Amino acid sequence: MALKTQFSNFEFECGTDEAGRGCLAGPVTAAAVILPANFKNNLLNDSKQLSEKKRLLLKPLIEQRSICFSVQHIHENEIDSINILNASIKAMHGSISKLNVTPEYIIVDGNKFKPYKSIPHETIIKGDGKYLNIAAASVLAKTYRDLYMEKIHEEFPMYNWKKNKGYPTKEHRAAIEKYGVTKYHRKSFRLLPEQYSLDL
Repeated sequence: MALKTQFSNFEFECGTDEAGRGCLAGPVTAAAVILPANFKNNLLNDSKQLSEKKRLLLKPLIEQRSICFSVQHIHENEIDSINILNASIKAMHGSISKLNVTPEYIIVDGNKFKPYKSIPHETIIKGDGKYLNIAAASVLAKTYRDLYMEKIHEEFPMYNWKKNKGYPTKEHRAAIEKYGVTKYHRKSFRLLPEQYSLDL
C-alpha cells in the first residue's frame, strides 16, 4: 500500500518520530520533516521495515528533497531524570523547534504527544507506515541515532553497539553483566533480567 503524502490540508505539515526508545544505552533521537506536496518515493517506509542499506540510501534523498528537516538527541542522563516517554516527546519538540519553516500542522507516530506551542497536531498509531513525512522522520531518527551509536562503540567496543545499537540483545546484556555499566547506559532502565544484580 502506498504511503500518503500528508494527513492535513496544510502546506507545511511536519511528520515527527523517534528512535531508540527501548534501548539500554545511548540517546533517544527524534526527527521532524516537512516534505513538499509533490514528494514521491516508492522505497520510503517505516524505518523498521527497511534494511540498514536502504535507510542509508534514503537519508541523503530525504535531506535534499525535504522543505526542511531537523534531528535532536536527548541523552541518557536526561532520560534517567525525566523518564523515557518525556524524553521522547522532548526530542520531538526539540527537532520541531529547529526546523527552518514553522509547521502549520504536526503529525506524530504513536499515541503519546504533548502540544507543541499552539500548533494543531494528530497522533497516528503506526503512522510511520501510513504517511511519507512520518516515515521520512523515522528514517532520519534511526540513521542519525545509529551513526551516533557507531561512534561511541569505538570508546566501549566490548558492548558491540556498532551492531546492537544499544538495544537489549542477549549479547549486550551479557556484556553489561561482565563489564558493568558505562556513562552511556540508562541507569533508570532494567539493564539486566531480574535474576542478576547490578551495582550502579
